[in-house]
Amino acid sequence: MGGGGACPSPPGIPPILVLGLGNLLLHDDGLGLTLLRLLEASAGHRPGVEYVDGGTQGQALLAWLEGRRALLILDAVALGASPGTVHVLEGDRVQEAMPAGQMTAHGGNAGDLLRAAALLGDTPARLAIVGIEPAVVKTGEGLSEAVTDALPEAVERAAEILDRFQP
Repeated sequence: MGGGGACPSPPGIPPILVLGLGNLLLHDDGLGLTLLRLLEASAGHRPGVEYVDGGTQGQALLAWLEGRRALLILDAVALGASPGTVHVLEGDRVQEAMPAGQMTAHGGNAGDLLRAAALLGDTPARLAIVGIEPAVVKTGEGLSEAVTDALPEAVERAAEILDRFQP
């Protein structure tokens, strides 16, 4: 991966982006947004880190990736494991686990977003996804018990990645 190389971010753009994805109206599909809020609250202000609620914007998020050195995506990750399993994917494993065209409830998946960024030469040099295997993705609000129970571990794993991403 790596269109971003070791180049510094342009002035005014924090080098590390934490991007929460999901739809809060589809139960566990909204877990990326919940993770984003929890991580930001627990990690506190970190210099050079920007937290963005990407919601269901899909390809419209490409502009947020431009000029970033590192990207941490928080999202529901359905890989066929038991509901509540915390997944941590880094580097090339991100693309392998996110096949092109995979339908999600929020208008394109992280893999599609990253492939489009690569075509534009805007892929951050360092890349990771922290997610949780969803149990319920249908109309309704609130997270399932399995996902709720996994949130503390997912926040901890995301904070560890942020520590590694910072210079």
